[in-house]
Amino acid sequence: MHDPLWAPWRMQYLESLDADQRAGRGGLGDFIAAAFTDPDSDVNNHVVHRDTHGLIMLNRYPYANGHLLVALGDARPTLLAYDGEQRTAFWALVERAMNMMRQTLDPQGVNLGINEGEAAGAGLPGHLHAHLVPRWHGDVNFMTSTAGARIIPSTLDDMAQRFRNGAV
Repeated sequence: MHDPLWAPWRMQYLESLDADQRAGRGGLGDFIAAAFTDPDSDVNNHVVHRDTHGLIMLNRYPYANGHLLVALGDARPTLLAYDGEQRTAFWALVERAMNMMRQTLDPQGVNLGINEGEAAGAGLPGHLHAHLVPRWHGDVNFMTSTAGARIIPSTLDDMAQRFRNGAV
């Protein structure tokens, strides 16, 4: 007999989907812009750092524990839609997120990526953001290939607090 793997936050996600989203149509709504304009909700939104330009937050539906999203508060669909000063601010946030991740989690590697546009896999194509995913040897196990499941061993609240405590 197998022990169950619990991921209770997934039900909240599934229940939040409207009919179009359940059918694979429609977007998530701009949760990044909503989080940026509501600093009083940083704890609930798992924001671990913010500045006047943007924020760093945990991905609510992570590929791995500690999966961070980095974005400017000003929603634009592509990197080049931002001016030079904004791109500089964006990359400064990405560097800060990388430092936070290295100091807080000490991963053996990091996947860093941007999915620009829906065709490239962007779940929020109107608001460019970077993904930082910490990686360790052996962190992707047979569950992903046999059941399409990933095992996330820590709650989002605990992980967010860990980043806040180790913030640079």
